[in-house]
Amino acid sequence: MTPKKSPEWDSETDVIVVGLGGAGACAAIEASQNSSQVTVLERFTGGGATAISGGVIYAGGGTDIQKEAGVEDDIDSMHAYLTLETEGVVSPELILDFCRTSSENIRWLTSLGLRFGSSLCPYKTSYPNDNYYLYYSGNETIEPYKTAARPAPRGHRVKGKGLPGKNFFEPLRDQLRAQGVDVRLHSRVKELVLDEAGSVSGLVYHEIPTGLWSILHGKIEKTASKFALLLPPVARFFRRLGNQIEGRHANPKRIRARKGVILSTGGFINNRSMMSEFAPRYLKGLPIGTTGCSGEGMEMAQAVGGHLKYMTNISGWMFINPPHAFIHGMLVNREGRRFMNETLYGAVVGGKIMEECQGEAFLIIDQKLKSLGRSQIGRKQTQSFQTIPSLLNLRFNCKKAMSIEELAHICHCEADALAKSLRTYNDGAESGQPDEFKKEERATLQPPYYVIKCSDQQWTSPLMTLTLGGLSVDEENGKVLREDKSPIKGLYSAGRTAVGLCSKNYVSGLSIADCVYSGRRAGRAASNQPVDSTND
Repeated sequence: MTPKKSPEWDSETDVIVVGLGGAGACAAIEASQNSSQVTVLERFTGGGATAISGGVIYAGGGTDIQKEAGVEDDIDSMHAYLTLETEGVVSPELILDFCRTSSENIRWLTSLGLRFGSSLCPYKTSYPNDNYYLYYSGNETIEPYKTAARPAPRGHRVKGKGLPGKNFFEPLRDQLRAQGVDVRLHSRVKELVLDEAGSVSGLVYHEIPTGLWSILHGKIEKTASKFALLLPPVARFFRRLGNQIEGRHANPKRIRARKGVILSTGGFINNRSMMSEFAPRYLKGLPIGTTGCSGEGMEMAQAVGGHLKYMTNISGWMFINPPHAFIHGMLVNREGRRFMNETLYGAVVGGKIMEECQGEAFLIIDQKLKSLGRSQIGRKQTQSFQTIPSLLNLRFNCKKAMSIEELAHICHCEADALAKSLRTYNDGAESGQPDEFKKEERATLQPPYYVIKCSDQQWTSPLMTLTLGGLSVDEENGKVLREDKSPIKGLYSAGRTAVGLCSKNYVSGLSIADCVYSGRRAGRAASNQPVDSTND
């Protein structure tokens, strides 16, 4: 990209943060606390994916919450576990620093007004009900993880009912107000501006003035978000309306950054073009994220030389637990063969089904597991967003088979192969010995059998997706890197816009934890830069 001559600036500040989700809020707070003047530009009303999430942060090593719950944990165990989950997408040094600062980050969030609970969930679940706020949010209790690292519950859920992501974000917003940070809503950033030396010196954004159109713009986005997981085409319709308002009523402005620009605009799950390029097989899944998760931050950085990494890494969620009883069942592919440990986290299950089974697998249970599972659905183990798909599966996606032949017909596979898989599974369950996938929680399956189809096209429990790749950044300061690993001066990134701890695998809470960690890192680094006086 040819560097542009410095324009006439409409305003200037020390640090500009683009995107007001979890990462952007943490970056802005940290930069402001480090005595920098901060301006936040947010396309909508703020919150991002954090505000619509379950409000879980992955933390450990002996947090105050863990100690209150009587949980023993240490930095080495946490480090060993995350080393397995990250699979080399970040360095061992970064993982260790993340673990060492984990307890302090929880204390920092608590000082800002967030409230966590120490009630420990007694059963393995993808997300606990409102009685519990500390739980095993990943694969800690499953082989090979539990042998490599002493298990500990590290999913810290913020206090609140249902999915309390809003309770995670709003105290951060309140802190921004208390610190006097300049937050400009309904401001869509269009491009980064380079000075003659090739450094990022500011940006161009389009702002909808306060009034009727900005109010309507915000309401349209909230409506789109409500429909996103139920009726994606309806959500896309409302988002087109929002784009029209931006095109007709937003005014272009230019703002200078004396110290740096931090991009924290989320992932690209709602950019159909980028998804078609990097992850076309996941296009049928339901996107998790807001309209702002459209890859714009990545594209702007790429336009000035930023390098993208791990863009084909997608997290596809397909939870068979809850209800907990169902993890005792057996998953088979179209050939009638098992392919994984069914007790693994739902993002691993979904990934295996998508990458190894062409998007379709079958969960086989029997009458006793079906009855037990039904009894676990509801207040006993599930939230409403878990109860509904579980009941829909049992009512509309649970076919009965009295024989191996009927079972094979439902699973579209050869009866002999399926019979062999079932016999091996039952033998292992009876012996009590771990099987080839090191699964421990099993039950012998007897007729009548029941089959629950697990597919990216199954409406009763659809595949939910989010992106994991992003901009390559310097692990010490969050500066955006070029392909040759040289930094782009004045440009930083954080959260799902950048490569981070969950750019390979996703477990509950790790994305928000990375937003806090990488957001604070970028805010601290940008605020510590000397003021750029080249354009004075």
